[in-house]
Amino acid sequence: MKKYKYSAKTEAAAKEQALYDLKTVENNIVYTTKEVKAGLFGKKIEIEVIKKDEIIEFIKENLLNIVSKMGIEAKIEVKNREDSLNFVIYGDQNALLIGKQGKNLQALTIILKQIVLQEIGQPFRFNLDVGEYKLKRQKELERLAKKTAKEVVRTKIEAKMDSMNSYERRIVHNILNDWKTVYTESEGEEPNRYVVIKPKEEK
Repeated sequence: MKKYKYSAKTEAAAKEQALYDLKTVENNIVYTTKEVKAGLFGKKIEIEVIKKDEIIEFIKENLLNIVSKMGIEAKIEVKNREDSLNFVIYGDQNALLIGKQGKNLQALTIILKQIVLQEIGQPFRFNLDVGEYKLKRQKELERLAKKTAKEVVRTKIEAKMDSMNSYERRIVHNILNDWKTVYTESEGEEPNRYVVIKPKEEK
């Protein structure tokens, strides 16, 4: 992964020079900033710039390397969906990559994000999926959340959903966030935290 360094009196000036030299726009780069000494009393700003395209290739290479060491043949597709960067693995052993309740996929995501953090010096947001398992799971959870919420509205009795990881709980919270008749809370201890859908009191 190629890294470019620029320095100037201000961060804005250093970034402007980087964008000019690299013939790109700010959305296509990631950079870190640090203040360095310039002479006896002076200071300047130094930025280290990496193109997002190179980070994407870095993630793909490391992902394929990890998967191949597991003895799995796979290909990686990069998809932009709803302003999020998604790496989708299509392999010959998807069930193994996903694991029970998606735990292997979750572990793989954590490992990969740590590798990227160490390389570029800051978190880089992306999603990892296997055969669009997460997308299908998201739609399933959204349907279940709405169905359960309707039952809570009808009976006025709160409902506890099955335990989920933080990603899945966030899906449920988000899909019911705008409902005026119910609200959601996460309860329990990891790794068995779950969402409770509760009726709102009528004003």
